[in-house]
Amino acid sequence: MSKERARRREERQREAAVLTAARAAEAERRERRDARVRAMTSRLPARRTRPTGILAARRRRQWQWLLAGLLVANVAVWVFVPEWSARLGALVVSVLAAPVLFTLLFRR
Repeated sequence: MSKERARRREERQREAAVLTAARAAEAERRERRDARVRAMTSRLPARRTRPTGILAARRRRQWQWLLAGLLVANVAVWVFVPEWSARLGALVVSVLAAPVLFTLLFRR
């Protein structure tokens, strides 16, 4: 009976050693990959994150409303005006007028 237990324990230890070796190899691959990623991204500038908070959310919502209104206006121009020059003119005016409209409509 003790020989059988010893044999089973030896098999368990062998399987544990194989699993440990596989985990170590995976960890080594992951570490090499992370080192490569760090080496490549260390030269890049840090990513800017989007501002958070109530004021930033309100400003984003205001821009979304303004851009939605300008989009509706441009779609109306494209549907009802057949001339391409007028369509492109409306698009250019929308792009140039967006900051001015934002300042006039939402700044207090």
